[in-house]
Amino acid sequence: MPRRTATMLASTLMLIALLCAGVFIPVPYSEMSPGPTVNTLGDHGGEPVLQISGRKTYATSGHLNMTTVRVTSADYRMNLVEAVYGWLAHDNKVVQHETLYPDGKTEEQSTQENAEEFSQSQESAKVAALKELDVPVKSWVIVSTVVKGSPAEGKLHAGDVIKAVDGTAVKEPADVAKLVTKHKPGQDVRFTVVPAKEQAAAEKEKRTPTKTEDIGITTATSDDAGEKRAIVGISAGTDHTFPFTIDIKLADVGGPSAGLMFALGIYDKLTPGSLTGGKFVAGTGTIDDEGKVGPIGGIEMKTVGARAKGAQYFLTPADNCEAAATDTPEGLTLIKVKTIEDALGALKDLRTGDTADLPKCGK
Repeated sequence: MPRRTATMLASTLMLIALLCAGVFIPVPYSEMSPGPTVNTLGDHGGEPVLQISGRKTYATSGHLNMTTVRVTSADYRMNLVEAVYGWLAHDNKVVQHETLYPDGKTEEQSTQENAEEFSQSQESAKVAALKELDVPVKSWVIVSTVVKGSPAEGKLHAGDVIKAVDGTAVKEPADVAKLVTKHKPGQDVRFTVVPAKEQAAAEKEKRTPTKTEDIGITTATSDDAGEKRAIVGISAGTDHTFPFTIDIKLADVGGPSAGLMFALGIYDKLTPGSLTGGKFVAGTGTIDDEGKVGPIGGIEMKTVGARAKGAQYFLTPADNCEAAATDTPEGLTLIKVKTIEDALGALKDLRTGDTADLPKCGK
């Protein structure tokens, strides 16, 4: 066999071998890509995304689209060829696997966490929108979760309303930790609670809860590497009672990043006229009960997905502006927002055509 032919054959076989190896060699990466984008003012799966009853609503127009990111599952192991392809693809992003699934979380754990964050974001979106409309919302501190094997297990339950700790009234979730950590590990702490069942019955019957319980718990020592502190093994959160019903119907979505767009959609439906002026606005961002907008992950994927759907403007959390502005899709204007008030102000400018002073990312 001529040397030239032999060299070419050897090179071809080596290339084939490398390609085959690349298919079977797992790499510690995951991939992100643009996910679905849904108009919070419209329908999804045959029913309205936002359903409000017990309060007058108004016709809306235009788009207030929430955006998502599609990611490979926690159990999926990307190979070298897929990683290289993802790095080269403009609309995809390859990241370290642990970035999406820290601490070795399983697919089930990640899904559960995302579902809980999504549920909380809906509650905060309702609260933020109604506060902006000066509609009163009743709030109270509850037991969000109880750690398995902790001192609180079997004594406190998710949904219990925490009225006081050691006789001191609790007004916000942070109060609980402050009061518990006044103790040394091994000391007793006393919780005054309304049991979850009593609270649920009172809400259903539209009455004030009448049953409270005093529960003593012996504190344990935290697992923190630093200073040891007393814990009981719960996380505290906030629950609310709304003066009318607001349902958000959107399946197969997780995480907290749709909070801002849900809040704006609720606000739009509860006020006369069109918040967008008929324009196609998309966006993202977490939101808390006070209307503060927080950063999210995958901003580059979300802007790409929004523009592909037809968005002209994108409401961007201030802390995501720098990353979003590095590769903005053509035809999409990024608007910087820190609060729901910022977003409402920007939408007013869009409606009136006064866009010169919009707080754009990169300015």
